[in-house]
Amino acid sequence: MKLYCFGESGNAYTAALTMELAGVKWDPIFVDFFKGEARSEAYKKINGMGEVPTLVTDNGVTLSQSGAIQQFIVDKTGKLGGDPKDKYETLRWVLWDNHKMSSQVGIQRFLMNFLPADKRPEGAINFLSGRIQVALSVLDSALADRDWLVGNSISMADISCCGYLFYDEPFGFNRSDWPNINTWLTRISNQPGWKHPYDLMKRAFISS
Repeated sequence: MKLYCFGESGNAYTAALTMELAGVKWDPIFVDFFKGEARSEAYKKINGMGEVPTLVTDNGVTLSQSGAIQQFIVDKTGKLGGDPKDKYETLRWVLWDNHKMSSQVGIQRFLMNFLPADKRPEGAINFLSGRIQVALSVLDSALADRDWLVGNSISMADISCCGYLFYDEPFGFNRSDWPNINTWLTRISNQPGWKHPYDLMKRAFISS
């Protein structure tokens, strides 16, 4: 299988880490996002939405959106889906992350780290900061009395929600401020096969 991706993308990391922890064979195909490759006509023939990640499966099916890719890997391998009775609770967390966490953290991290300082919209950054703190509070509270978000083992819910939280670039998240999240992230990184996003995928952005 081939994953079109680049290292800075937390959504690509979600897909890549799911495959890595499920033990499937895959190859990263670098997309030079910051030079506009994802919006090129050639790439749009692969993914008409012009987004990363895109998975081309081993039987030639093309999938986009990290949650859909995760579900494909769960269905293919039988791993990381949790107990069948928890299917919709797992899906609830994936959808929560896509709407409340990753979508906002992804924008915030881009604005704060990959735009020139004089082009950063402070109003938007301040607005997103508040939204992100609320999301982190929800996540930290959910982890107060459990090791994993759903059930008794790591699932695609955990992988989805941690997607942006292993990056070092600042976006308003400090692990030490969120003890339950911090412990959970350590638990995830101790899983066999875990790798940092920049060890799984090539970086696109090189700061000057």
